[in-house]
Amino acid sequence: MSVELLVNVTPRETRVAMVENGVLQEVFIERARRRGLVGNIYKGVVSRVLPGMQAAFVDIGLERAAFLHASDIAVSVDDEKIEQAGNGDDITRLLHEGEKVLVQVIKDPLGTKGARLTTHITIPSRYLVFMPEVDNVGVSQRIEGEAERQRLRDIVLRARGGDSSGGYILRTAAEGVGEEAIVSDLHFLSRLWESIKERIEAAGPGEVVHEDLPLVLRVLRDIADIEVEKMRIDSRETFQRVEKFVAQFTPELSDKLEYYPGERPIFDIYGIDDEIQKALGRKVQLKSGGYLIIDQTEAMTTIDVNTGAYVGHRNLEETIFKTNLEAAQAIVRQLRLRNLGGIIIVDFIDMQQEEHKRQVLRALEKHIERDHANCHISEISSLGLVQMTRKRTRESLEHVLCEACPTCGGRGSIKTAETVCYEIFREIMREARQFEAGQLLVLASQEVVDLLLDEESTSLAELEAFIDKPIKFQVEALYTQEQFDVVLM
Repeated sequence: MSVELLVNVTPRETRVAMVENGVLQEVFIERARRRGLVGNIYKGVVSRVLPGMQAAFVDIGLERAAFLHASDIAVSVDDEKIEQAGNGDDITRLLHEGEKVLVQVIKDPLGTKGARLTTHITIPSRYLVFMPEVDNVGVSQRIEGEAERQRLRDIVLRARGGDSSGGYILRTAAEGVGEEAIVSDLHFLSRLWESIKERIEAAGPGEVVHEDLPLVLRVLRDIADIEVEKMRIDSRETFQRVEKFVAQFTPELSDKLEYYPGERPIFDIYGIDDEIQKALGRKVQLKSGGYLIIDQTEAMTTIDVNTGAYVGHRNLEETIFKTNLEAAQAIVRQLRLRNLGGIIIVDFIDMQQEEHKRQVLRALEKHIERDHANCHISEISSLGLVQMTRKRTRESLEHVLCEACPTCGGRGSIKTAETVCYEIFREIMREARQFEAGQLLVLASQEVVDLLLDEESTSLAELEAFIDKPIKFQVEALYTQEQFDVVLM
């Protein structure tokens, strides 16, 4: 699998595209005005405790208070042991209003919701994750060999020695890595935590005490287990910064860095902007002629699979099976590209044969293995639906780049001109009965006025005769199709 990272930097925005075998799979966007908060550590103040929700709101200096659930609070069992709060723990025993608490953001503010917090602090590096409140050493479940798991655990235990101030998790990228590199990571995290502790002492309530890396460096750190063939950067300043980071933490990538000085935008060469534009639409065309319809709502994302123009070659069942197989691969790409998360419902085309259902589900599971986000897929339900969840800590591509349409208010549709005409008729009747006026003036859009004076002219004449008042019209160029005003004159 050939993977290239393309980095486009402008003064107020940084974009990173991950291209696999020439096809865009993921895009990461960070803007100076709205940097992601995941991984940041704050000295927060509890502003409100909600016993009914077993949660608390914590002020960390943001526009909206952040949310801390009881299950995300580290509880001290005795002087040495710290564990996660269980369902039986009462939030009022764990926290009280005005209490200062060290918290870390685990989910950015999404839509109308504030940031999600935890008191289980974790600080990642390339090979390790440091956890200051615990004492154990764990190994990523993706490292399957028992001998390798034990080797990695022994390296950390030896390097840590008698110092038990904090625990570690060995990341997937640590598999096969030499002792020197892992020990170097451990010492780096230890020094970083000491500096964070000093900032905690000096910080005031609601202040940030540790910020996660900027986007480009964070991508390098978090996708360390991917074989990157080339990383092209179109900013000399960012390139030099990445060079220093790579020399210190990922020296094996040094010869894969490349500064792109070309006049033609780097994203244009690979057609990235076109792909991003397509990813904002509801409809996704499949090569066979079928298509997907993707709808993102507050509660969940639904994906509908259709055969479209694909008619197949043998029979209907085979046509449906081939379309569903192709859709499985396309769905996983769209989930990564659009950064869709939460509950996802996939409505594959109904299949009669159980073997076909199994193969489509296995294809979905196989393709999703390359997704870095934690995903869980259920079996196909009796209604032919596949339910799945995908963990997302940052906003989706649509929420980063778009806002609700001011004309339809996010509905995705507007009232027809005919509907608005009848609303105007009802408003005229209402006004004529309540108030005395010589005549009425209707302000509306061009489409609505044209319809009133053309197809609805007979109804309009009857209405004028009924209220015994003349009705005049005026086109308002700035009005949307749904807007209108009835003015008494």
